[in-house]
Amino acid sequence: MNAALAKVWLVEIWQTWRASLRRPGFLLLASGVLALGIGACTSVFVLVDHVLLRPLPYAAPEQLVALGPTSRGQLLDDVSPQQYQHMASIKGVASMGLIRDELTAYNVSGDGTPEQVYAFRADRGLLPTLGVKMLLGRDFSVQEDQPNGPKAVILAAGYWRRRFGGAATVIGRSLNVEGVPHTIVGVLPASFDQFGKGDIMLPLALATNTYDDGTNFQAIARLAPGSIVAAVDAQADAAMHAMYAGLGGAEADYWKHVHFGSVPLQAALHQEQRPVMLLFLASALCVLVIALVNLGNLMLLRTLSRNHDAVVRQALGAPAWRLAVPACAEGVLVGASGAIAGLALAALGLSLFVHYAPAGWTQGATLHLSTGMILLALAIAVLGALLAATFGAWRGLATASVQEALHEGGRSQGRRSGRLGRGLVIAQMSLATCLMCGAGLFLHTLYVAARTPLGFASDHILTFDLAPVRADHPDAVSTLALVQRLVTRLHALPGVDRVAVTNGLPAGGFAQQFNMGGVHAPGRDYFDPNPQIRGVTADYFSTFRIPVRAGRSFDATDTAGSEPVAIVNQTLAEREYGGHALGKEVVVNDYSGYAAGKVMADDPASRPVTARIVGVVGDTRQFGPLDDQQRSFVYLPFAQMPEHILRVFRSFEPLRFALRVHGNPDSYRQAVHAAVAEVAPEQPIANLATMEQIVRATTDDTRRILFLVGTFALLALGLAAAGMYAVMTVAVATRQREFGVRMALGAQPLGMVRLVLQAGGRQIAVGLLLGVAIALALSRMLGAVLQEIGRGVVDPFVLVGVCAVLAVAGLLACLLPALRAARVAPMHALRGE
Repeated sequence: MNAALAKVWLVEIWQTWRASLRRPGFLLLASGVLALGIGACTSVFVLVDHVLLRPLPYAAPEQLVALGPTSRGQLLDDVSPQQYQHMASIKGVASMGLIRDELTAYNVSGDGTPEQVYAFRADRGLLPTLGVKMLLGRDFSVQEDQPNGPKAVILAAGYWRRRFGGAATVIGRSLNVEGVPHTIVGVLPASFDQFGKGDIMLPLALATNTYDDGTNFQAIARLAPGSIVAAVDAQADAAMHAMYAGLGGAEADYWKHVHFGSVPLQAALHQEQRPVMLLFLASALCVLVIALVNLGNLMLLRTLSRNHDAVVRQALGAPAWRLAVPACAEGVLVGASGAIAGLALAALGLSLFVHYAPAGWTQGATLHLSTGMILLALAIAVLGALLAATFGAWRGLATASVQEALHEGGRSQGRRSGRLGRGLVIAQMSLATCLMCGAGLFLHTLYVAARTPLGFASDHILTFDLAPVRADHPDAVSTLALVQRLVTRLHALPGVDRVAVTNGLPAGGFAQQFNMGGVHAPGRDYFDPNPQIRGVTADYFSTFRIPVRAGRSFDATDTAGSEPVAIVNQTLAEREYGGHALGKEVVVNDYSGYAAGKVMADDPASRPVTARIVGVVGDTRQFGPLDDQQRSFVYLPFAQMPEHILRVFRSFEPLRFALRVHGNPDSYRQAVHAAVAEVAPEQPIANLATMEQIVRATTDDTRRILFLVGTFALLALGLAAAGMYAVMTVAVATRQREFGVRMALGAQPLGMVRLVLQAGGRQIAVGLLLGVAIALALSRMLGAVLQEIGRGVVDPFVLVGVCAVLAVAGLLACLLPALRAARVAPMHALRGE
């Protein structure tokens, strides 16, 4: 009996599959719809797993935490060396390490052409805390991680292979860093790229009981076995509050109200990417849901088209399970086909992610489909298609009685099934509206950025970085002498109009900013927020065509022996001087009111500089056209730069040269290399780029996000339009008798078109209203992504535009079925009566 039943099942399944393959139109349509959803979702799942979920490649990664100011499970800021040393004695921590956040440009030579590389600094506790196993060699020794200790360097794996060909004999060799021989003591594994993307690693060499309170470092701790996170957080918070309890000043008062604690290292490393990743995941899930809804609709319509045949079989005594087998068999075939095609699309999507995902997400990694991900995609596709087919079969059999179905001859889809189909279309339209709103916001952001004035001219400018070799140029005098020789030589190049030097370009992202703190007017509190400090040469403002609003620019009279002068931007002049900054004084690098001010006052590096303001210039957008914050700037002439301030500049970033040229800036690259080599043969340069390229890079991440979210939105739009078309086509086909009666009673073809479009328009309108409401309700997730670029989630232009696009797409999908309704012949439609 069981064998006979199984044979019946197999026969039904085989006949269904053979019929589908003979006329593959529906199979291709349904599996294609499913493939779009599976492909989009699977590729995003792989990306999310790679960025957010995959465990860190270190021993016992669940024990690693980042320490610092926290709120709601996120780090608010980095820590300072002084704070780090005061947290070193807390219990429940097995070990701790400290790494500087920003990379620093260094010149290296020996065993090859001199070049500028980027180094990350860390103390000797970092690698043991992470559990890093060296590829070659060892970690820094205690002596090497002390001030004035033996000079040592550790190479990153990529730099070791690039410069030394991956030679194992590199350990013990010498590498000149800033003209000083450093012994190569180790090579890091490639897994350390999670932290340092630089080329070499140098020891921090912190002084015992340092008073450095600059929050430019990340503290990593490994919790001891059995330690309680809450207890560790309480000790860290108590240690920081005890440190600032005996110190005065506004900064100490600020830190006393900040909570210090820990955050899992994995979450801390990716907390900036998390909102965008969640946006991508939500977008992909939205596309998958639309695809499954569309598939359910197609399966329902497919079942309804066979309703007459099923009812005839039911009347002849066929059991219900046998009537459902063809639909389920077709669902399995659609699911398997859709999964295979979807996995192929996912592989294509992963290759796009490597090139188009925001910078730093994939880090050049090869994203691939794991076995588990393939099985998950197959399960979702087959199960989703099977459920859609089962649901369609159940609803199809429940639409009408046997007598009604036989009388109608299969020409009516029933009221309940019609309502269900329309409800599914409304759901698709609503989800598509949500995705289109997100894509529209990013598109409008880039449109606004393209029309936003930067405050400077970026055309015809070539820039490059140069970090003077410290051994050859140890002080301000020698550094400025090198700068002057280079400016003179570069200015002599044919076609070069202006040459400027600065520690930060007028735009270019986080790496171009520099906040020193301790800036105020004499006798007043510190400026809040701290202004950006720029050291510039005399031609800086004319090179970038930054307008001088009042007073004058720097000139040849502003030398080391003359009165210290400064120029401020318009925002600072209005914010701090009430618009009357000319002739007033500004104090820079004054830390007397900071937490460690009493100690730092005796440090020559903390001597304040008082300068008279001789000019006010226009505002510039530090982070490119998406920067809507009013930032304060103080410009100081390089010719008057004090030794200690220039040393601070050089410890963070290289000097940046900018040439205003005639013609294409890219054509001057070789001439610039030759000119620098002529003046300073041992001085490498790096990062030759046009200013327009630098400005464009400030919007690259937004463009990449738009590309990915826009892709999902277009998929949603296409699926929603396809669903609308399918429902309206079947609706017209099943209402032919009604249309024939209307035409026989004198209805005009235009009226038939209007009737169908009105029915579709109601579904579109309801879907749009629900979609806009859902988009506004879920705006917090999108707001976290757009917050940094100064855009609001409620944009009337975007909402109107999205509604217009979807309405047009939906009505176009209804138009062809409406034209078919208008061409119904009354005699043909009524022949069966």
